[in-house]
Amino acid sequence: MSELAEALRSHLGARAPRVALVLGSGLGALVGAVADPKRIPYAALPGMPVSAVSGHAGEVVIGHLAGVEVVILSGRIHYYESGDPAAMRPALEALKAVGIEILMLTNAAGSVNPGIQPGEVMLIEDHIAFSGRNPLIGEPSDARFVGMTTAYDEALRRAMLNGAAKAGEALHRGVYLWFSGPSFETPAEIRMAKVLGADAVGMSTVPETILARFLGLRVVAASVITNMGAGITGNELSHAETKEVAPLGGARLARILTQALPDIAA
Repeated sequence: MSELAEALRSHLGARAPRVALVLGSGLGALVGAVADPKRIPYAALPGMPVSAVSGHAGEVVIGHLAGVEVVILSGRIHYYESGDPAAMRPALEALKAVGIEILMLTNAAGSVNPGIQPGEVMLIEDHIAFSGRNPLIGEPSDARFVGMTTAYDEALRRAMLNGAAKAGEALHRGVYLWFSGPSFETPAEIRMAKVLGADAVGMSTVPETILARFLGLRVVAASVITNMGAGITGNELSHAETKEVAPLGGARLARILTQALPDIAA
C-alpha cells in the first residue's frame, strides 16, 4: 500500500466507503451536502496530486451523502497542468487500495448540442479521447489493454437516470469529448466535435475513466454544462464563466445524487 493510501486509510478510521466522487471546476459546493464531514487538505496527504486551478478546493472530504459513506476528492489535477495524462493515477490507486469500488466523476463542460443548455446536467454515456494521450502509455503489464466498450457502467447510469426522475430533474445523456486544454476550443474545433458525435467537450474525466477501468473500478460520470461551445453564441469563453455557472448545474446534480446514491451503492 502506498504512503498516500496509508495516510488516507488512517483518516478513514473505522469507515469503509465503497463510493468515491471527484468534483470538477466550480462543483465544490456539493461538499455542503455531506453529513459529518471530515476534511483533509491535499497538501496534508503525501503523494496526493494537487491542482493549482481556481475553482478546485484541493481537499478530501469523508462523510455521508444521502446516507451513503463516501470519499470526495474536491478538485483534480489536469493533463494540461503537468503534461502527464496519468497525473491522477496515485489518487485513484489510493482509493482502490482503501476499498473504493465505484467512482463517480464530475466535470464542468461546454455543450455542442443545442438541446443541452448551460446550467443543465449531462450523464456521460461514452467518450472520445481526442487529445491523443493515454494515461496507460508506459504501463508494462498486459493489463494496459483495457476494454472500454462499457467504460461507463450501465447499471450505475440507470441508477442516475432513476435518481433524476425521482428528483424531478432533467438529466441529458450524451458523449463527452476530451480536449487537452488549457486554451478553449476554436469554433472550427467545436464544429468538428459535433460532426464526430460529441454532445459536450471538456479538459478532464477521460484519463480518470481509463485509469479507473484499468484499476477495476466501476465508473459513472456526469457533466455540468457551463457554456455553449465556441462559436455557437458568438461570446468568448472564460474560466470565470465556468466557475460562475457551474454551481447552478451543481445544485441540480446534488439533487440527482441525493436520490441516486443509495441505488449506486447498493
